[in-house]
Amino acid sequence: MTDEQLNELVKKISIKYFDRKFLHKAFFNYRLKTTGGRYNLKSHCIDINPKILEKYSYDILLGVIKHELCHYHLHLLGYSGRHNTKKFIDLLNQVEGIRYVPILERQKNLKYVCQKCGCVYIRHRKINSLKYVCSKCHGNIKLS
Repeated sequence: MTDEQLNELVKKISIKYFDRKFLHKAFFNYRLKTTGGRYNLKSHCIDINPKILEKYSYDILLGVIKHELCHYHLHLLGYSGRHNTKKFIDLLNQVEGIRYVPILERQKNLKYVCQKCGCVYIRHRKINSLKYVCSKCHGNIKLS
């Protein structure tokens, strides 16, 4: 699916489920990693993660588009488009959109082990093992 086809699909969904026109752009954003889509408050554009279409069904893509269109239409009508507001939840249920996208990518944990005492440290981000030492014995740590 191309960006033009996605834009046309978003326009059709907007008319069918919301009875309102979608006047801005919708496109695939390859930089999105963990979210299904994103609505930009300033430009009113909708970004969709292309992995949704690759990994999951067409129905999940439609649910993500409906979710982002809820943000879009509520914002343009002057309401808060936050997830926890009653208006957002009611509109999302009315159009049968999805609230949460299935997990796209899990963050990998890095395991560092002390060379002296064997103490294990789990980190989400890489650290400079030359700069940091074990907190128990001050031994060198190494990525394993």
